Amino acid sequence: MTVRTDEWMPRARKLAEELVAIGKLWSAPWQEAVCAVPRHELVPDVLRWDPDGSWHRLDTTTDQGQREWLDHVYSNRALLTAVADRWESRSLRSSSSMPGLMTRMLETLQVREGNRVLEIGTGTGYNAALLAHRLGDTHVFSVDIEPDLVELARKRLARIGYHPTLVVANGTNGLPEHAPFDRIIATCAVSAVPWAWIEQTNPGGILLTDLKTAPGAGNLVRLTRYPDRAEGRFDPTYAAFMDLRHHPAAQTPNRPRPRRHCSTETEQRTTTLDPRTPWASLVVWFLASFDLGAHTSLGYRRPDENGKPTVTAITAADGSWAEVTLADDHGVHQVTEGGPRQLWKIIEDTYTTWTKLGQPSWNRFGLTVTKNQQQIWLDTPTSSHSWLLTSAQLCDIP
Repeated sequence: MTVRTDEWMPRARKLAEELVAIGKLWSAPWQEAVCAVPRHELVPDVLRWDPDGSWHRLDTTTDQGQREWLDHVYSNRALLTAVADRWESRSLRSSSSMPGLMTRMLETLQVREGNRVLEIGTGTGYNAALLAHRLGDTHVFSVDIEPDLVELARKRLARIGYHPTLVVANGTNGLPEHAPFDRIIATCAVSAVPWAWIEQTNPGGILLTDLKTAPGAGNLVRLTRYPDRAEGRFDPTYAAFMDLRHHPAAQTPNRPRPRRHCSTETEQRTTTLDPRTPWASLVVWFLASFDLGAHTSLGYRRPDENGKPTVTAITAADGSWAEVTLADDHGVHQVTEGGPRQLWKIIEDTYTTWTKLGQPSWNRFGLTVTKNQQQIWLDTPTSSHSWLLTSAQLCDIP
């Protein structure tokens, strides 16, 4: 389809102004990049998730449909662009993140003219386009595990005049043949920071990634490379990305969900801790993940006759599980637990610890990465309050 300049450029300019107004974009070079890069060329297929559990493409065959699609593309929202197997599949392969999240990360990266940047997770190529517009093609490198998505991104980027180096590879390994880099930005979530990324960053360089020690448990962390380690703090605002994959989606085995322990023995008790706490303060869920384990599921279950959930449910890899009623009787909730560990007790203890520490927010936490160990700390790297990533979290990074 053909989109006239006077149709997309005012929308891109309006998007940049909106991002400036909400504090997600502040430097002139990145503002100019947002205004100049035609995002619609990189996301011609945008998917919408229907309540019936299926996907459908936004219609661009009519004038009204095309206007709605352009409004969608040049808005501060994430775009779903590819799912596994077929369109009706529920497995998401690729998306274009919210522009406000992208620009906030690019601003946090603090790039300078002449910097060489490696992006982990090419996706649609929009982030690579912004980088290439700012730094030039020869300074931008991007890897993705999906061959077809990389080829599409390469063609679409070339069509609008950008030619960064795109490589089909496992992002865990970085891009050693083009290292070292001054900046590494990962638009995917990892359970631990790959040491290869640290090795491929110049001393004084910056890495930015989404550390998730369990589903939803973690945040963006900005690290500076030192001779023997990388170290830095978590971003004050929560963000989440798709997990980094080590194989293309079609070849990636589904990770089995944690299942309840087969024992019928359960324990029932009460709690005064609101079962919405893991979502109300994601820092609590993050700190609890070190005891709960890497492969722990958390969600709402048991819908009532109106379809509304009635319990918060947690299940761990060892079969332990807990359900806590959302409804309460004068602030008291019912807890049912089974399996070898009391999972809600872990949440309760973590909440107590977090409260005693003054209910710290994300920006009081930091991360130190060495070749053999990764440690979360509160306030300073030498703090007595610290948490080590578990072997399971580290083993998720080959």
